[in-house]
Amino acid sequence: MNPLLMPLVLVQGRMARANMQLLPPAAGPAHGVVGREGEPSLRLVVLGESTAAGCGVATHQEGFAAAFAAELSGEPARCVSWQAVGQHGATARRIRHRLLPLVEHSFDRAVLLAGANDVLSGRTAREWGEDLTAIVDGLADRAAHVTVLAIPPFHQFPSLPLALRTYLTEEAAALDDVSRRICKTRRSVTWVRSAGLPEGQKEFFAEDGFHPSSLGYRYWAHAVAAVEATVAGE
Repeated sequence: MNPLLMPLVLVQGRMARANMQLLPPAAGPAHGVVGREGEPSLRLVVLGESTAAGCGVATHQEGFAAAFAAELSGEPARCVSWQAVGQHGATARRIRHRLLPLVEHSFDRAVLLAGANDVLSGRTAREWGEDLTAIVDGLADRAAHVTVLAIPPFHQFPSLPLALRTYLTEEAAALDDVSRRICKTRRSVTWVRSAGLPEGQKEFFAEDGFHPSSLGYRYWAHAVAAVEATVAGE
């Protein structure tokens, strides 16, 4: 970004923080079962920041973990149990030290939703890399396969002004480059790029214009499943 625009970015950042009314985490049980009746044949855990905590929807049944479990239960038809372990505002440092220890050592799949707060708080690529490495290795000890999702596409967030969106997108790209390199060196770990948001789909976002709505979480889960299927077929 042009350095001359940084004062504008700082002003827009302060204004966005002052004016944005972010929605709280989802209520109700942060676990459930979807798919065919019977004993779960696949156990899923979703770890991370506010999107793992279900911010933007009323209950975890409408959040990413339940939506992704539904995707996993489709083909072949099977019973999938899911659990969400998330915290609003959590950076990778907090996820590493506070949330990861809460995850049991008995999952088939683990998904990490992180990075947005690291970008917003100005953490460096080195700091991100150190924490991400520890999280990924910790999840790999707890699950047979780990999926790390790219940082959400800030350039499409309607609640953010243009200069701020551009700056955050560039910062997110730098952290995503680190994520890609870390995941590439580990077996049974997949980094999934951002699929982007559907054009003109305002319903993707919740009322705060920052977190997904229930439709947004379903779209995101479907997009991740589709990308993973493509990667597996390569």
